[in-house]
This record gives sequence, structure tokens and C-alpha cells, in this order.
Amino acid sequence: MLSRGAAGWRALRWAGRRPRARGLRASPRAWSAMPSWVIDRYGSNEVLRFTRDMVFPIIHFPNEVIIRVHAASLNPIDLSMRSGYGATALNMKRDPLKLKTEETEFPLTLGRDVSGVVMECGLSVSYFKPGDEVWAAIPPWKQGTLSEFVVASGNEVSFKPKCLSHIEAAALPYVGLTAWSALNQVGGLNKSNCSGKRVLILGASGGVGTFAVQLVKAWGAHVTAVCSHDASTLVKKLGADDVIDYKSGNLEEQLKTLPLFDFILDNVGGSTEKWALDLLKKWSGATYVTLVTPFLINMDKLGVADGMLQTGVTVGSKTLKHLLKGVHYRWAFFMPSGPSLDEIAELVDSGKVSLLFCESVQCPVTNSKWRILAFPAGHMMNLTSLFSFPAVHRTLESSLQQAGGASVLPGTHLGENPYKPSIHFHV
Repeated sequence: MLSRGAAGWRALRWAGRRPRARGLRASPRAWSAMPSWVIDRYGSNEVLRFTRDMVFPIIHFPNEVIIRVHAASLNPIDLSMRSGYGATALNMKRDPLKLKTEETEFPLTLGRDVSGVVMECGLSVSYFKPGDEVWAAIPPWKQGTLSEFVVASGNEVSFKPKCLSHIEAAALPYVGLTAWSALNQVGGLNKSNCSGKRVLILGASGGVGTFAVQLVKAWGAHVTAVCSHDASTLVKKLGADDVIDYKSGNLEEQLKTLPLFDFILDNVGGSTEKWALDLLKKWSGATYVTLVTPFLINMDKLGVADGMLQTGVTVGSKTLKHLLKGVHYRWAFFMPSGPSLDEIAELVDSGKVSLLFCESVQCPVTNSKWRILAFPAGHMMNLTSLFSFPAVHRTLESSLQQAGGASVLPGTHLGENPYKPSIHFHV
């Protein structure tokens, strides 16, 4: 049985979501290639291409599973990766000992979120069996989910929320786990200690922000959310107690009129960091967590050794500086975690975290009729466009090119795919 960690297992036992060992069941694999969207080099829109000949994923470790993709999504991190963002760090993670002489990442499949069905299990996997409906967020250093099949560690996979379809479920794992990492794993907040705490969320109308609002509200916190005026009504409906329009005046001065905070989640970065920490309660364990860090940029610019050194100096000096002022300063990143997805699934099934949907609406990007999903009731730039797999090549270029995303090469075709999963993109 896979090791989840003591804390994770306690959460799982309380939740009662994972069955006891059911023994190995591995389905036979009769495929050698599969359809995928890939890039062969870093660049702009033209680098994305469709292929029917992507190598079928192989289970290399006994704790891995192969998932047949029903729905997948493209997050902003994928659009950045298409241009080479984080390549130095991610390649080091892919091949830490530099055992391979050729470029290891290409052809590279993008896509982080997946909802689908387990097709095959490694020898030590006893949580899942073929046919189980699951969801996951695949780490950026692994091959992504814009394929018919994807391989994942069993520790990254969780049972899909029962109340969500595959298309709905695939909108949530990456942003949900990013927020969970910042709030819980780095920030130390949980349902036992969050009640009554004052939490400020900067950038509350995006995918991570809207999930964070619902999560800390479900844990009993008082939530102050910062967003634009056109998103304020939706953020209020998600549970925010106070909503501040950052365009209505000097944001720093507006926030200084409010009582001090116990916790700040910063999805914005930039100059915000210079004044946001002054809004925390001093010498009370108050914490500032930012998701906007120079870690990957430093390694891209300076290389592995110098980039890590620069990163260490930066975060170390800032941590010490603010600790001497009586507050905690921390960086957070996306962390794949099946146990965390277990808890998120329970919140979704219990109605404490929700997604709002609009069907067959006029898409503001292409002026065409699409099925649109907003996670969860976010700003217009967080709309998720849903496509059936065979139709992606007809709409991907015009839609994502205008949205700053990827484009297919002229003349590419998907051909017939009897599986026909639905794939959707955050644009």
C-alpha cells in the first residue's frame, strides 16, 4: 500500500473515502500510441501541434496508475511553459542525475488537470482499480493531460467528487491544490484553527482566489476579498464577508481602515508585498503567504546553482526581516496531493465549495456558441471553454490565439477518436 504520510492517513481515516486494500487489478494494454496535443520546442502560438502517434504512457513505478482522460484543462502555467517558463528547474526535476543526453522534455504534452477513469494500476496500488472514476493534478515536470491517456502517481490521484461530471471536475484540481498548499500546507490554516481568524485574500476573483475564499470560509474564518468591482457580487456570493474594489481608490489606504489580519494570501505580488505585511497583527503568529515568487525565473536566468542561491538569499532575508517585525513571511507553490484532493472532494460533495456554470452562451473570445464553465463563478478571464476532442482543432487556434494561448498548425486534424473525451481550457 502506498505511503501517504501520517497526517494524510489520519485525514483519510476520518473521511472514510479510501477503501481497504482490494488487491492488484491491471487491465491489459493494447495500445502503443495515442492522440495528444504536444509541443516540440518552446515558442508562441505556432508550436502546438496535434499528433496521433504520442507514445502510450508506461507504468515505470509500482505506485503509478494510467488514467483514461475524460476531461482535461489548460491552466495559465501551461501557457507559460509553452514559452519556456521554468524549463531549467523542470528539466532538472525530470532528469536530476543528467543520465539522458538528449532533450528530455520534447515532445511535451501540456495540461495539468484531469478527470477520468483508471485503466491500469501498478503492483503496489491498492487504493484504486480499473474503472474507478478519479481526478488529479499532474505536476508540471510530468507529461500533461491533453492526451487520451496519462500516467500519474497514486499519491497524486483521488476519487472524483460524486456530485460533479468529469467536465466539471477537471476545472478544479490544480487551482484547488495551489490554494490548499498556500493556506494549509504552508500557511498552517485548517478547520480546527481557522474559526474567527481574519483572512485577507488579494486577487480573490481568479481560480485560486475564488477557491481560497470558499475554503477558509468553510473553515470558519472572516474573509476580506480584494477584486475588481465587476467581480465583487460573485465573490460576495462565494462567502466573502467584506469585498474591496481595488479600482475604487488607494487600496492600501482602504485596507488600513480595517482591523488587522491574522493571515494574508497574496495572488497578486509586485508592489503589493511592500505594504501588505503591515496589515498583519504583530507578534501573534500572523502569516503572509505569496504565490508570486521569482524561483523559476531565477533558475531560468541564472542557471540551477546560481538561481537556487539567489532564491535562497531572497526568501531567507525577507523571512528574517519580517520575523524581526513580528510576522511570518512565506512562499507557496502548487503541490500535488491525493489526500488533499480527498478533502477537497468532500467539501465539494457537501456543498461547501461550488462551481457555477453557464451553458451555450456567447463566448467573448470568439463570438461563437460554446459551453462555458467558470471556476468557480470567477472573472470573465477565468472562463473555461469546453470542447469535444474531435472539435478542438476547429476552435483552438481562433480562441486561444486571441486569449494569448496556444495555436494549432494549419491543416492539422484529429481524425476519428472513438473515445471522444471532452477537453476544456482555462483562457
